[in-house]
Amino acid sequence: MPASPSSSVQDARKAVAARLREMRRDAGLSAKAVASRTGWYPSKVSRLENAVTPPSEADVHAWCRACGAEGQAADLIAATRTAEDAYVEWRRLQRTGMRRLQESYVPLFERTRVFRVYCSNVIPGLLQTDAYAHALLSSIAHFRGTRNDISEAVSARMERSHVIREGNHRFALLVEEGVLRHRVGDAAAMAGQLGYLLSVMALPSVSLGVIPFTAERSMWMTETFSVYDEEQAQVELLTAQVNVTAPSEVRQYLKAFGEFAGLAVYGAAARARITAAIDALE
Repeated sequence: MPASPSSSVQDARKAVAARLREMRRDAGLSAKAVASRTGWYPSKVSRLENAVTPPSEADVHAWCRACGAEGQAADLIAATRTAEDAYVEWRRLQRTGMRRLQESYVPLFERTRVFRVYCSNVIPGLLQTDAYAHALLSSIAHFRGTRNDISEAVSARMERSHVIREGNHRFALLVEEGVLRHRVGDAAAMAGQLGYLLSVMALPSVSLGVIPFTAERSMWMTETFSVYDEEQAQVELLTAQVNVTAPSEVRQYLKAFGEFAGLAVYGAAARARITAAIDALE
């Protein structure tokens, strides 16, 4: 079972807190002394050292000055930012609209050689058609109240998907059968999307598996997630994107993907389920 999506965040924050504590001890200072030198309450020092409260940049500078270790401030601030970037709310990612978020994935996509994607709720973004993506992003923008730049965002999503057909990439994609039946957009949009899945399955770089409704589950459904090579996993929650880089946690997502892959059907059996979903459209 993958670890809690927030565990990487907490681990990163604990690592920063541990460095603050070590710095204080290396300086031969008590927690009370640091509080005195910074003008803080002792309780704040305790919260920072125990990862209860993440330090701001000003906190880091003040701590380093108190410990006579100003030269370590830049590294600590960078570590703090890494911890904060592990769990990023969608409202922060989409505060200037959705187009820039779509474009931000391009460097990651272009450097990744092996994509492993498990989707329990929607068609994987890399395989979405224009109409499906437009309907999906429109509903997301409406729900989150983000700026309406849907047309630009859809264009950016289509553009970033060029990696499916270009470059030295391989794609292992898994969807729950329910994803084929969840209506995103109207019947025409869904028919076009499902038809595109049938065509993209023929690409030599793409492996598309469908986990049947009737599969005897050895692995329960989880949040949608992607693993890029074996270096990073991204998990999509309702409120945030979680970036997982701790090797032990990435390995758990790889293990979960392997379990899901064992439940899926491929080739003719997968095409039959996609065709059945098309036939079921009214």
